[in-house]
Amino acid sequence: MSTSFLATIMQTPERHRLEVLRNVRVAVDDSGEITSIEAVGPDADADVVLPATTVLIPGLVDTHIHAPQWPQLGTGLDLPLETWLFEHTFPLEAQLTDPEFAAQVWPDMVTTLLAHGTTTAVYYATVSVETTTMLAEACVSAGQRALVGRVAMDHPDGTPTWYRDEDAAAGIAASATSIDQILALGSRLVAPIITPRFAPACTDELLRGLGDLAVATGARVQTHCSESDWEHGYAFERFGVSDTEALDGFGLVRDHTVLAHGDHLGADDMATLVERGAGVAHCPLSNAYFGNAVFPARRALDAGVRVGLGTDIAGGAQPGLLTQCADAVTMSRLLDEGVDARLDADVRGVAGSRISITDAFWMATAGGAELLGLDVGVLEVGRQFDAVAVDVARPRSPLRTWDGIDDDERTFEKIVRLATPADITDVWVAGERVAGSD
Repeated sequence: MSTSFLATIMQTPERHRLEVLRNVRVAVDDSGEITSIEAVGPDADADVVLPATTVLIPGLVDTHIHAPQWPQLGTGLDLPLETWLFEHTFPLEAQLTDPEFAAQVWPDMVTTLLAHGTTTAVYYATVSVETTTMLAEACVSAGQRALVGRVAMDHPDGTPTWYRDEDAAAGIAASATSIDQILALGSRLVAPIITPRFAPACTDELLRGLGDLAVATGARVQTHCSESDWEHGYAFERFGVSDTEALDGFGLVRDHTVLAHGDHLGADDMATLVERGAGVAHCPLSNAYFGNAVFPARRALDAGVRVGLGTDIAGGAQPGLLTQCADAVTMSRLLDEGVDARLDADVRGVAGSRISITDAFWMATAGGAELLGLDVGVLEVGRQFDAVAVDVARPRSPLRTWDGIDDDERTFEKIVRLATPADITDVWVAGERVAGSD
């Protein structure tokens, strides 16, 4: 039995193109798949009729979240990365290996992200198999589509003694167990993802073993790559090659591998990602704090690299992905024009780096879906009905449209830049309503 929705849709099926489907009826079957979209009049019948002041957009795909950092969201962002990690983040993540604490944090985070329109999330969990499985269960319970990864880390120099795998063999075995436990949940929404934290936290044996595990299980892979000057330089010092080349040598750069940040990727690195079908989780706000550079999103996209957006909670201080769209545009303009007024304007920036709001929203939806290999991100026949309804006429909201002033393009930009959970009336995943203000 199908459910029908009557709405006006705004989406970006391609990077540079805003598509507006006005007064369409969307049919969704019991599996959440869209079976038809037909143009009808505003007074047509449907099971769910959205008000004329409401716009339907595809669900947002957040490709990089550190779940155990949820309680520290918005704090410590004036600190150097090493201090932030070892004095604040690792101690908090160790606390989230406690099932009692995890039972408080995971549902709070998942439901909050759904309220922000995040219908798909890619999570780093903890080193604990138990609390990682609990996170997957929280996603299943709340109805969020997710990839959940147990964090593997064993390097004695890159991790604290009290928060790491005992050794490479233990890390590989625990990751395999985590994959089995998440698959055993039998959810069509939630899947495991192999998660070496990053090269400085992992021995060669662990990285190689996780690459072999990816081949054996077919599970996706996520890790950090060339995030900062320190991490990028570390790879050359340790491996003699770039971070991307080293990870590729361990078998971790595969189809739909998610490499977080990538601010310092070179042309050869990007070519490797294109060849492997891997891509980047672009985290514009977090990069401003810890990346030492602006990720060249436009250059990567033009090169054919798969790129999605990520909040990088808690390195990024905002939980919603719409704000990351605005940040991505802002950072691209800073890269394009430069930031040091002591330099002449013609050498201050990197010309041709700007992206548009449609580019950014595409990364947050269709681009992220392409990176992950999921049938979401665009509301079209054959894809899943993951969608967000946004009210553009809520009293006292900055999200307001004006007759005779705001056309479709302006309305869309206002939605992306200004919508908050208070403006989000409904959120659906696979055709099921899972959040919303109404």
